[in-house]
Amino acid sequence: MSIDTLKAELISLLPRLRRYALSLTRNHADADELVQDACLRALSYADQRNNEQPLAGWLFRILHNAWISEIRKRKVRTGQGNIAAEDATELMTRTTGENHAMASDVYAAIMSLPSHLSTTLLLVTVEGHSYKDAAELLNVPVGTVMSRISRARSQLVHQIDPQTGSSSKVDE
Repeated sequence: MSIDTLKAELISLLPRLRRYALSLTRNHADADELVQDACLRALSYADQRNNEQPLAGWLFRILHNAWISEIRKRKVRTGQGNIAAEDATELMTRTTGENHAMASDVYAAIMSLPSHLSTTLLLVTVEGHSYKDAAELLNVPVGTVMSRISRARSQLVHQIDPQTGSSSKVDE
């Protein structure tokens, strides 16, 4: 793949990369920096890319690894970290009324999940990755992805509608 073709495809994937970066960082500025870093790494290592591998998967893996590196760096630094989920504005809709209230509730619930659950859930449900692709991106077994999604969905149901409870009774 030529560098010009890579650049064009990279540009078309920017919205997806940014959404994934937001799910990792939970901060607009950090997400933008992370996407920029991932794009620079991709362009720098374009000659090492296996052209048989899907470009999106390769880029998501670069982005994920860049975030892991950033987390490690932050552990050494002081005074930096993520903002509280309720203060974050990523993934919020700009609609009004009932849709806005529901979107806010869902967003808050997703952001309150542990990072490993929310990231896995967003990779599959929002970004459309298969369980296998998500497992490769996260460097975990497929079963772990399935388990995380199941736990994330279950927790979301109970957070959004606590009356659901854990009862397995069927209405007659």
